[in-house]
This record gives sequence, C-alpha cells and structure tokens, in this order.
Amino acid sequence: VVDFVFTGQSLDNELLLGPAYAVSRLLARQNMELSELDVIEFHEAFAGQVLSNLKALASDEFAPKLGREKAVGEIDRSKFNLWGGSLSIGHPFGATGARILTTTANRLQHEQGTYGLLAACAAGAHGHAMLLKRWQA
Repeated sequence: VVDFVFTGQSLDNELLLGPAYAVSRLLARQNMELSELDVIEFHEAFAGQVLSNLKALASDEFAPKLGREKAVGEIDRSKFNLWGGSLSIGHPFGATGARILTTTANRLQHEQGTYGLLAACAAGAHGHAMLLKRWQA
C-alpha cells in the first residue's frame, strides 16, 4: 500500500461521488496522473454511480469541486474493472473492500503491472481510494 484517502461529501448533491473526490486527492498527493496506472478498479454500487464518477473525473467543469483547475482525466477503459466489477462478480456486503483490494492485487500480479488504483463509495457520501504498488522480488 503506497497511500490511501478517505473523503466525505454532501448528502444533498454529492451522494455516491466519493470515489471521484478520493481519487483526485490521492493522485494529487502522489503527484501522479491516471496514465501512470496499470490497473484501475472501482466498486460499482450500481451502474449510474460508476458512470457519474467517471464523468466527474473527466470534467473540466467539475474539476474546481475536486480542487483542480482541469479535469483529472479520462480513465482508460482497457485498464478498468477488467475482471468485472461488483455488479458482475457480486457485492459481498461487508467485504467489498477486501474483494476490490484482492482483485486489484491479483490483477497487478497477473498483468505484471506496477501501480493499481482502487476506489469505492460507502455509506452514501463517503469515498475511498488506495494506491497499490506491486512488490517485485
């Protein structure tokens, strides 16, 4: 684990956008760009939640809400939830964090990647993002 971030947003108008806030803050803190990531995994509470977060990260208009002048960027779909997300694999309530963490770590190993990003929303207006680095012997 290189770094992680937890965020809290407004229940009124930012419900389930926690991953966008957390990913933005984590990448800024690590001075990284989306293009440097080999594996990206987002928890899918439901399809609209994931699409909203992807749109927020790619939006110059939303960027100031994330504390940025420009968008974080477009997520490369060829790196995103390749083994299926929570909607297809299953949402093991109470163990989603463990599921997404192990999926990211296993994908890094299988795909010989270096950096993996995982993100999730929780309890309505909370967000989490974590940066993993594959250990090489």
